[in-house]
Amino acid sequence: MKKIFILLTAMAMVACVKDATEDVAVKPATVESKIIVSDTESALGEMIVCFDEAAIECVESGVSRSGNTRSGVAQFDALLGEIAVESLERLFPYDARHEERARAAGLHRWYLVRFDASADLKEVAHRMAEVAEVATVQYNSMVKRVSEVKVEDTLNAKQMAAPVVAPATRNYAAFNDPELHLQWHLINTGDKSIYSGAKVGADVNCLEAWPITAGDPRIVVAIIDDYVKYNHPDLQANMWVNEAEKNGRPNVDDDDNGCVDDIHGYNFVTDGAIAESPENDHGTHVAGIVAAVNNNGIGVCGVAGGTGKGDGARLMACQVFYSDHKNSATDAVCAKAFYYAANNGATIAQCSFGFGTKYTSDRAFANGSAEKIAIDYFLGTKNCDALDGSIVIYAAGNESWNYSSYPGAYRDYISVTAMSCDFTPAYYTNYGRGANIAAPGGDHLQGYWADYVNSNGTNGGHWRSGIHSTTYVGASYETMQGTSMACPCVSGVAALGLSHALALGKTFSVKEYKALLLTSVNDINRYCTGEKYKNSSPRPITFDISMYHGQVGTGYIDAFQVLMNVEGTPCIPVPVGTKKAVDLSAVLGGGVGSYTFIDGGVEMSQADRTKLGIEGDITISSSGKMSIKCTKPGSAIVTLRFIAGGDRVGTDSATGGMAVEKKVAIVARGYASNGGWL
Repeated sequence: MKKIFILLTAMAMVACVKDATEDVAVKPATVESKIIVSDTESALGEMIVCFDEAAIECVESGVSRSGNTRSGVAQFDALLGEIAVESLERLFPYDARHEERARAAGLHRWYLVRFDASADLKEVAHRMAEVAEVATVQYNSMVKRVSEVKVEDTLNAKQMAAPVVAPATRNYAAFNDPELHLQWHLINTGDKSIYSGAKVGADVNCLEAWPITAGDPRIVVAIIDDYVKYNHPDLQANMWVNEAEKNGRPNVDDDDNGCVDDIHGYNFVTDGAIAESPENDHGTHVAGIVAAVNNNGIGVCGVAGGTGKGDGARLMACQVFYSDHKNSATDAVCAKAFYYAANNGATIAQCSFGFGTKYTSDRAFANGSAEKIAIDYFLGTKNCDALDGSIVIYAAGNESWNYSSYPGAYRDYISVTAMSCDFTPAYYTNYGRGANIAAPGGDHLQGYWADYVNSNGTNGGHWRSGIHSTTYVGASYETMQGTSMACPCVSGVAALGLSHALALGKTFSVKEYKALLLTSVNDINRYCTGEKYKNSSPRPITFDISMYHGQVGTGYIDAFQVLMNVEGTPCIPVPVGTKKAVDLSAVLGGGVGSYTFIDGGVEMSQADRTKLGIEGDITISSSGKMSIKCTKPGSAIVTLRFIAGGDRVGTDSATGGMAVEKKVAIVARGYASNGGWL
């Protein structure tokens, strides 16, 4: 009897399920419904498979016994033999610290199969879907960097450290980075030496935000992109550090997270350390936009780069592009990156890549793919005390399509469009359906070609940031344009907002915080009029930019407004150059017309009056409307003072009402009342 039991047990271990020769009755419709994602632009010799929950114990045992070449599912293993399987491995690596949560999310059921690249993908997918124990079969789609234009004006570290004499009209927020005066996307004063058509205030308003906060190292932004030059002098101090690996043993997974020597991040293409390769400056450039180190005396500034005192947001390098490597930038690679970012402390995922035209609807994208499930896992991970989950931010794309590309277009993610340094939408930006918010992205074709490069060789229409370069040792810099540049702008501003929330001890839900970001904006629609000139081949063209009206998101993001909304301070937008009567009922309630205001009701410092170029007095009418005229763009705090309960304040000797003060933020932008530019 004992021998029979041992024999039966051994048979179960060899084949946990039906033999491959058995007739498995699976309806064709069921087979086809298991296969998700198109086979176009997919990696050859690879397939992603999700096994049924009932079979996963058998699969894990089979993979372990075979050394990653067999599943223990007889019918599936027979197919693996036919296609010359190279490996069968868990898609999401075992991380001892988070395995319980990963299994609860079903991530342990996903496997990546590698096999002979000559095998027919469609046939392999169909054969795999016929296996009863297989729940999902997914083609391993390729994602693409959001394309950009680079300008060859690279400077080395010595050149970048040289003192720069800035225009006297420019305010640098006390930061000493020599190229800050060229970073119009951070602080735009309409400097004509940058671009003849530059407009004051076409920026993310770091000038007003940085005195409040410039970042916090507890906020980690995952740069899901190509190589990030972690030892770049303008990035090094703000790189995320895995202390266990930094202080551990070489070639050992010291923190048991499934990745070896992941000190500043990981290369998910090669399953190894982040690595340089030709044409891999994109990730470093993007990282610099988010959080290049501020006030360090060299190079450029980052949106959330801190004040030079170790207080910038941290950058986690999640490498999913690696030159022409066959496994570069696939669904599987990106899914691993989101999983890693979630498990290792990131709160914001910065993603300047997309699928192009592969998806055309939320339903098509949300079809149970490995990447979608990994993103959901990331979104549900709380790595910051100020937020109950995490946020994903994508570039909308640079094809001039009237819709955002996926994944960014998906309703739960933020998709970023690009604007120029004159407030107008960039000529290349995608717009329309799925596009959520705008940010500076650069536009080298704005205006005439003569304005493209100025006399000192600096391109003013692009973002300026730190990049990787094989030309120089150490630091090097370059200009680029694209929604790839606009996207990290929003990621940086999101990091600033969470930094301020941490300082205030505030906590938001992901839904609340996304709403806060998308409503902390200035109007861009008023600039969607007239024509733009595009110096295209074979001949220049002009095009009507009114097509962008209402199509590039809620507006262009404003870091100062984000911080005010985090505080709970209402923001009042006012035009520049004309007197505006602002209805205060939105901030003081419907009874504002019956309030008694104290000493005119408005208190603003003389410094702020000068900054905004306030002309005349700020007054409040009996109906509760505040009249104000700003002649300069900027932001400032005003205090509204009134009495609740009567027409005088109570004193020791007389009954009266309560003196109430409420702070509001005035946000003035550079648009003249006659519809023209200042």
